[in-house]
Amino acid sequence: MNSDCKRPDGADEPGGPSGAEAASAHDSNAPGAAAGTADIFSDTRFEDMGLEPALLEGVREAGFERCTPIQAQALPLALAGRDVAGQARTGTGKTAAFLIASMNRVLRCGKEPERDGGGPSRNPASNGRDSPPRCRPRILVVAPTRELAIQIHKDAEVLGRHTGLVMGVVYGGTGYESQRRMIEEGLDVLVGTPGRLIDYHRQRLYDLRSVEAFVLDEADRMFDLGFIRDIRYLCRRLRPPAKRLSFLFSATLSQRVLELAYEHMNNATLIDTRPPDRVVVDEVTQRLFHVGQEEKIPLLLDLLRRPEVERAIVFVNTRQMADRLGGALEANGCPAAVLSGDVPQKRRLALLAQFHEGGVSTLVATDVAARGLHVPGVTHVFNFDLPQDPEDYVHRVGRTARVGAKGEAISLACERYVYSLMDIEELIGSRIPAERVDESMLAEMRPSAPPPKSRRRPDPRGKRPRGGGGRRGRRAAGRAAPRPGA
Repeated sequence: MNSDCKRPDGADEPGGPSGAEAASAHDSNAPGAAAGTADIFSDTRFEDMGLEPALLEGVREAGFERCTPIQAQALPLALAGRDVAGQARTGTGKTAAFLIASMNRVLRCGKEPERDGGGPSRNPASNGRDSPPRCRPRILVVAPTRELAIQIHKDAEVLGRHTGLVMGVVYGGTGYESQRRMIEEGLDVLVGTPGRLIDYHRQRLYDLRSVEAFVLDEADRMFDLGFIRDIRYLCRRLRPPAKRLSFLFSATLSQRVLELAYEHMNNATLIDTRPPDRVVVDEVTQRLFHVGQEEKIPLLLDLLRRPEVERAIVFVNTRQMADRLGGALEANGCPAAVLSGDVPQKRRLALLAQFHEGGVSTLVATDVAARGLHVPGVTHVFNFDLPQDPEDYVHRVGRTARVGAKGEAISLACERYVYSLMDIEELIGSRIPAERVDESMLAEMRPSAPPPKSRRRPDPRGKRPRGGGGRRGRRAAGRAAPRPGA
């Protein structure tokens, strides 16, 4: 049972993984990294790939022994200097593939970045408009969301801990001056979101011509979020494709993404490790319930209280529903972290850390959290709302069954969102098994606290808020508030 969820009688059963257990289930290529994992690894071993000793040491300490299929196909090409556009199912090790290949290239090329005019990666010269930028990163990784950028940076620090490469991450919403100072001090590996990267580049804080390895992660999401002009801005300021190593990875590669690869990569080799007509990993058990809108929360509560649900992510389509659902779960003994687009960045990071470390075992999220995040030990994904974009379904359910672990994806199809079910099943190439909802599965609900009716601040002079501006508004306010004793 979800360890945070309590049954109506108040009994609470142990269940969710502790912080130590969650840490031990880190996204590892090591066989048997977590209980119930399937062997999805190839026979190719990292130690046989000729990696630089400092990098190989970090790979070993991360528990990586054998490559996943995408790593086994991409790394030999990348290590030989070939550009790679890779497509693989979510949770199969794409991030490790491009990080290992990129860091190995710069380590093999030596410490000083190659650039017209030369110079070190941390130039002590002043940063006036006529002087070269101080920071000359050798690896640039662009991600569509803040959460994904932070995750990639964490993975890079783990794998590259012995390389001596200086790494940093930049993203919008927080830390503008601190991130600026970090870049001014100099970086070898720069990870970031498009907007913040372009902002600092226009201030001449770093030089794109020094980049030896360029990575574009979740490229299809870049299109969805309207970042394509930003990506082209960055690509056109890099050195020519023939003089750098480029990677483009995603769980889904559309035709428009492939056109971007052909435009800004050097005869990239396309890799697709997905089985035909199968875009969801076999380790995910998919189920579906047809329910009415008013039955969804009671049914979800019953499912979350079941013994097999240890750590769960619940996806909704709107911020309003995320807030409403979070309040309902809290009121019924199942506290959940709520993650949506309007949550401040510091709060967002704290919620993710709390969920990652096991402080709370249920996360309610909009699709802002659906791409690129890895939280160990997620046993269940619930589509409280069916996504309107079928590809979002693939990325949502990819939050469980990571790197060979077992997982379950349960969808609630109501009258509002069921219309997208046909497109989802067409994309994944199979019907999602539907199950009947029994009355006993609808948990008894306690009412949640209503949201505040008004965000208006109280008048410091102690006067009643006016009903509107001008004489008419004051009269309306007076009519709305009867005198005592009336």
